[in-house]
Amino acid sequence: MTDRASFSRRQLFQLGGLTASAIGASQLLAACGGSDGGSGSAGGVLIHGATGGSTKDTLDPHSPVTAPDIARCCNLYEPLLFWDENYQIAPALAESIEPSADAKTWTVKLRQGVTFHNGKSVTPEDVLFSIKRVADPKAPTSAGVALAPIIDFDGTKKVDASTLTIALKTPYAVLDYLLAEYTFGIIPTDFDIKKPVGTGPFSYQSFTPGKSSTFAKYADYWGDVAKIDQLQIQDFSDANAQINALQAGQVQTVDNLPYNLIDSVKGQGGQVLETQSGAWVPFTMRVDQKPFSDNRVRQAMRLIVDRQQMIDQALSGKGTLGNDLYAPFDDAYAKELPQREQDVEQARSLLKSAGAEGLQVQLFTGDDIGSVAPSAAALFKQQAKQAGVDVRVVKKNPFYGDDYLKYTFAQDFWNTRNYIPQAAVCALKSGTYNETHFDNAKFAGLISSAQAQTDDAKRNSLLQDAQKIEYDEGGYIIWGFRRQVDAVAANVKGVSTSKYLPLGSYRFNKATVS
Repeated sequence: MTDRASFSRRQLFQLGGLTASAIGASQLLAACGGSDGGSGSAGGVLIHGATGGSTKDTLDPHSPVTAPDIARCCNLYEPLLFWDENYQIAPALAESIEPSADAKTWTVKLRQGVTFHNGKSVTPEDVLFSIKRVADPKAPTSAGVALAPIIDFDGTKKVDASTLTIALKTPYAVLDYLLAEYTFGIIPTDFDIKKPVGTGPFSYQSFTPGKSSTFAKYADYWGDVAKIDQLQIQDFSDANAQINALQAGQVQTVDNLPYNLIDSVKGQGGQVLETQSGAWVPFTMRVDQKPFSDNRVRQAMRLIVDRQQMIDQALSGKGTLGNDLYAPFDDAYAKELPQREQDVEQARSLLKSAGAEGLQVQLFTGDDIGSVAPSAAALFKQQAKQAGVDVRVVKKNPFYGDDYLKYTFAQDFWNTRNYIPQAAVCALKSGTYNETHFDNAKFAGLISSAQAQTDDAKRNSLLQDAQKIEYDEGGYIIWGFRRQVDAVAANVKGVSTSKYLPLGSYRFNKATVS
């Protein structure tokens, strides 16, 4: 973390010895992910087949939930910083962001020449408006939930036409992590969700929740102007229909390709993009509801899982072992904790001591989580039988409906994040997606201390202590990290891989369709 921290927090962002403002947009976007577009014809339409979606779909830049939501966000809006294809911080709408020595004041220098889709230049006022929206103390969004309690709105202000300062009541040494999230898109002060305007490579044309959305190339984009004229994002709740549409030429890209269909796509001439990621599809246990309010039951469920079998079958071998902890790319990842392995006898013993012999539980899953989830649920059901646990799998359609975050025992999907921003949204009482309802005061105190710590080694030590609490008492079963696998039609060039999000973080402005 020390080298990356020096790059992103203690100096101006530099690429190849030049500040972001001194290099061309093409070089910058290449550094931030994507290929040179390859050969192919400019113009035309690219249709992306997105996993999941429902009538709850949204165009809100700060509240995406499903994969189609995320794909829309990444093409309509942009944050101040980018996570690049190697999951490293790079400049985006901010030319530079520098902290004070105590990490309480952050100076943001905006890139010049950036305009919203309505032609209006991006100003410090727009950034301040966006910050206030995500960090609203009464209703913070996922990007702002960690920021809301500590931001000093009176001290957060415009300095000049291209500069602003973000003032904090307490230090936050990794603020750049938050400012780079796709959930922190910058929007204008007159933002209207019915006619959304951002700075991304595509502008809004139409949107039907649960079905499709259409975007047009933004010709005045500050970076590489899209090579295609139009981008359509089509929702698919059924993986087979999604792949059939790809093979029939009805869509040109598919995120989260089911692993068992890799050979089929390749056999019909399609391209398969594969890369390492920190993405995970956990089982979630509500720690505030029976039977999982008893930690012995939670630990028993973790010991039931044959993690390698999960990887071999649910991921077709394309993954790495999980140990009930997230953020494997973070330097603070607690890799020294003993790797959990299946131990059916110990699981039985724990269940007996908890008075939970012959346990029956419902496990909620859904196709819109992604193809990994239903297959992992079916496999867990079989593994649980060995410990005398009857798991009844219930498929919800949509999964991300009114019951989301209420399920006692369920699944979910998460993309790559570092530990502090991930914990902020999923493991703290205030987290917008605290699906396990975990609420541990000691854990929260460690996270608070860690995020204020400017010394990398000391921060990592605090985070490892926090992870030990989650390892011992948390509500997640994180059995593995999946490789990101996506499918692209043979006539499409320029779509890259990314450790952060599918299909080169859904940056379709590089794509060409021939």
